[in-house]
Amino acid sequence: MEDIKPELHIVGICGSLRKHSFNRGLLRALEQQLPDKLKFTVADLSDLPFYSEEREQNLPETVVKLKELVESADAIVVSSPEYNMSYTAVLKNALEWLSRGSLQRPLAGKPVAIIGAASIQVGVSQSHLRDVMCALNARLINRPIIQVGNAREKFDEKGNLIDSSVKGQLETLKDELIEFLK
Repeated sequence: MEDIKPELHIVGICGSLRKHSFNRGLLRALEQQLPDKLKFTVADLSDLPFYSEEREQNLPETVVKLKELVESADAIVVSSPEYNMSYTAVLKNALEWLSRGSLQRPLAGKPVAIIGAASIQVGVSQSHLRDVMCALNARLINRPIIQVGNAREKFDEKGNLIDSSVKGQLETLKDELIEFLK
């Protein structure tokens, strides 16, 4: 751990707006495992307007802030539930903004890990999200695959992760992220 650069910054993007979401809990649990030297910030997608090409001429402040946050990151961790066998509309909207040429495509070349939790099973949504990340030219961190199904059994009522197996998977992801960023 001594060879980690102290200025490294990881940004979490949560595909759920719910305050006590399982996916926000996954990001918190990952943050708790990171060395103190690393900065971790969760992006706020709650005030992003719906993407419209007309808005690109005068970018909303929330879009500019998201772009700047993503640009400041050495790596991104996206955590999203599965809605109707895909990822969420709020995440799709954020990715639409981040894919625009007017923002210089801040995800291009950026290391991205994808994780997720859902009340039932997770699986197809991450496949869809991986396809989109490839289209955005992100550098995917492919392992470990963290898909937490039956999340109500693995988180407490405030969205805190209580499952030791999933914590172990997050520890492996932390190690992969650190190795990737060396």
